[in-house]
Amino acid sequence: MARTAKVITAAAAIMVAVFTTSLLGPDVAVKQGGLGMAVAVLIDATIIRMILVPAVMELCGNANWWMPGRRSPRATAVRGAEVGEEARI
Repeated sequence: MARTAKVITAAAAIMVAVFTTSLLGPDVAVKQGGLGMAVAVLIDATIIRMILVPAVMELCGNANWWMPGRRSPRATAVRGAEVGEEARI
């Protein structure tokens, strides 16, 4: 997060600047779209990526790196032994 914060912030600032240039045109629909995109990028870069994501990652702790469906080799070996024992009985 610390390594990419500068890049994300710079990219968001560039995108906001580009989208706000559409406010200079005469077409109202383009102005609305440009303003909406600029606000969306600004909210995403500041509130979501710089505040909400780090806070949720801090709360979750090691659960951030849990991947569903991935099992350790020992867990599958133990589970296989249990199934074999049941089959013998």
